[in-house]
Amino acid sequence: MKEQLVSSIQLEDVELDGGPAQPPHASHQPKENKTYTVEEAVETIGFGRFHIMLFLIMGSANIVEAMEIMLLSVVSPEIRCEWRLQDWQVALVSTMVFLGFMICGVLSGYVADKYGRWKVVTGGFVLSSYFSLLTSFAPSYVWFIFLRSLVGCGVAGTSQGFVLKTEFIPAKYRAWLLPLSSIFWMVGSMLIIILGLTVVPTMGWRWMIRFSVVPSIVLLGLFQVSWTPRRQCSRNPQPTLLTLPSPWGQFIPESARFNVSEGNVKAAVATLERIARMNKASLPEGNLVEPPETERGNYYILVSPPFRRTSLILWYSWFVASFSYYGSVLSSSELLEKNLLCVTDSDEEHNIKHVQEEALCYCIPFGSADYVTLLISCLGEVALIPLNIGLLNVVGRKRSMIIMLLCSAVFFMLVNICTSMVGFTVLLFLLRSLVSMNFNVVYIYTAEVYPTVVRSLGMGFCTSFSRIGGMIAPFIAQVLMSKSVVLALMPFAVACVVCAVGIALLPIETRGRALLQNAT
Repeated sequence: MKEQLVSSIQLEDVELDGGPAQPPHASHQPKENKTYTVEEAVETIGFGRFHIMLFLIMGSANIVEAMEIMLLSVVSPEIRCEWRLQDWQVALVSTMVFLGFMICGVLSGYVADKYGRWKVVTGGFVLSSYFSLLTSFAPSYVWFIFLRSLVGCGVAGTSQGFVLKTEFIPAKYRAWLLPLSSIFWMVGSMLIIILGLTVVPTMGWRWMIRFSVVPSIVLLGLFQVSWTPRRQCSRNPQPTLLTLPSPWGQFIPESARFNVSEGNVKAAVATLERIARMNKASLPEGNLVEPPETERGNYYILVSPPFRRTSLILWYSWFVASFSYYGSVLSSSELLEKNLLCVTDSDEEHNIKHVQEEALCYCIPFGSADYVTLLISCLGEVALIPLNIGLLNVVGRKRSMIIMLLCSAVFFMLVNICTSMVGFTVLLFLLRSLVSMNFNVVYIYTAEVYPTVVRSLGMGFCTSFSRIGGMIAPFIAQVLMSKSVVLALMPFAVACVVCAVGIALLPIETRGRALLQNAT
């Protein structure tokens, strides 16, 4: 009886403690299931073969984007000759391209956050290559600017590839890999200049555009294969894409961060597992657990209290980045085309040069020396990459942008100095380096500061504001330049200084910071 009473009391004590009755030898507690997030998985997998291949393929997308945008600086003198265009009509060509980019920039960002990055990038390649090819058959100036605006719309979609690439790169490698993307942009710029030098004098500008579409078609073939469409499982299943037998298909995944944001955890795990195998690494122990996000593509998050100041400053920063970059590109081509170096009264000498009886009105095509100068200036976009990487890792994103903006303002005014062609080339080389570096850092900061649920949308808004700068730049660099070289260069310098002040007010430094999944 005593033993039964003692056992009853012990059992009652265990039940009062809230734990189940266990035999005396079972004293250990069961282990809890381990979990991990996509951020932890990306950091654990680390850098490897997958990231190299993704970097090369997505970098090649920058080649196509650069060729479509930089084509304008080469083709402008040619269409000026063919259709006898005024300065403002030539400037309108660039403006219409950036108008299409601006309108579709926000739309592509919303679609990318709502339905996936991969689909938007692929669709952008289709649109840009198709309408660029049609441009070569444009029968008139009006058709030309209309088709080029649609090309800009397609390029807006391809720019989302930067987000797709960023979301797979571990934090400590982003400051190294992302600045190197400018190498591909430089390659694209140089390719279009080489096409202008070799094709335009013999076959004309229309064949130059047709040849420039070839890289788009090649890359489009690489994007036709989905990562693992048959293993995806979602609450709202989408139609799977046709899987083509291409060895490159395995290197084009949908973002795992996007997959978990839409609740498609199985697809995210399948992608991460395959990346781990390619990198000869392993995922963290446990299960991938992240709640689905219902506010994907919500515009309000961009102007909510945590991101309001950041968004406003970034919108202006992107405006200045594009304004200064295309200002440097178009100003250099305008100075070379109209021979305005060391010209004190540009309006008078400009008019004299354009009324030659043996030439068409306003028709001054590029010479070989002009193409060489443009080629050398393109090299400036990668010459200071080591400096760019060093600044990003040592002083951070914000201070890097401030330094490069202030230096850009100085060199914009130095370009006006009367010097030899060699001196002008050196100044232009350094100016292109600085504005290109600033554009790179703005890209990196934007992709890092916004959460996954609005990362593409935030990038879309920013790129749209940047295209406003691209729309205004031609009218200053190409129209005002004919009136006064100093007045044409001063707005770019002033904008850079004001932007540097704004960057100093940004509340967040993203160096070494993990990518946010949601806005809370």
